[in-house]
Amino acid sequence: MRSLFTKKALIIILILGALGVGVILVLNKKPPIEMIPTPIEIPWPTKQEIIGTSVEGRQIESYTFGVEQKHPQTRLLFVGGIHGGYEWNSVLLAYKFIDYLKENPDLVTNNLIVSVIPSANPDALFKVTGKEGRFVIPDVSTNTAVLESARFNAHDVDLNRNFDCKWKPESTWRSKVVSAGTAPFSEPEALAIRDFVVANKPDAVIFWHSQANAVYASECNAGILPVTLDIMNAYSVASGYTPVKSFDAYPISGDAEGWLASINIPAITVELKTHETIEWDKNLAGIKALFNYYSPKI
Repeated sequence: MRSLFTKKALIIILILGALGVGVILVLNKKPPIEMIPTPIEIPWPTKQEIIGTSVEGRQIESYTFGVEQKHPQTRLLFVGGIHGGYEWNSVLLAYKFIDYLKENPDLVTNNLIVSVIPSANPDALFKVTGKEGRFVIPDVSTNTAVLESARFNAHDVDLNRNFDCKWKPESTWRSKVVSAGTAPFSEPEALAIRDFVVANKPDAVIFWHSQANAVYASECNAGILPVTLDIMNAYSVASGYTPVKSFDAYPISGDAEGWLASINIPAITVELKTHETIEWDKNLAGIKALFNYYSPKI
């Protein structure tokens, strides 16, 4: 009898012990670690860099928006201010575009990488604004001759005649003979654009100028690239600027757009209507049309 009682007692003790251990384990059990994803901070713009300096040592900057993906992406380049202070509104438009992309990052889809060179001729811009980088609007009473002289860089070279497409030492601007430099890319500003293009291989390039109120296609010795006509028409239809296949107002040589055509990169020239306004709504519509052309929304 005592043996049976002892066995029962032992069983009860074991059961109580097991329950105690279980309670202790439950009480000491740590809750599962909650995996909270750490947000990835993507700088916007993705990249801001100095791509060269002007004759007088002023910085030429580029701003690039978008995130590199493993799949192929379209790279677009926008350039303002190649004619400096004479076309200062093209620089203002480029900076407005940069600000807009910062405020609306979703506009650049995963299929796009967008770069902007806002001021490709900073010495000439400084000549009429007296400001470095982002600038105040020049006095509208500025002498016309001063504004026209601010088209050229500090070597008095028309940068849009310094590229390697039908280049020659002298070219024309309206009825004037202008210097095109001592050789293609003799000027540091043109060299900066060339090196950026070679390094980044954009699929298309858009230049902002003024004041012809039109969109021009580019061409060199092999004629107009088919995609060039597509993007010219897309920008034109959306913005309202008149599409023009070939510039024939006067002969030119060594233009940047022609050089791009010669290396099979489509390029268009968007000419604002005046020298004083940026016509933002029209150009934003043109920009979005290009984005949709290269990255259509389903």
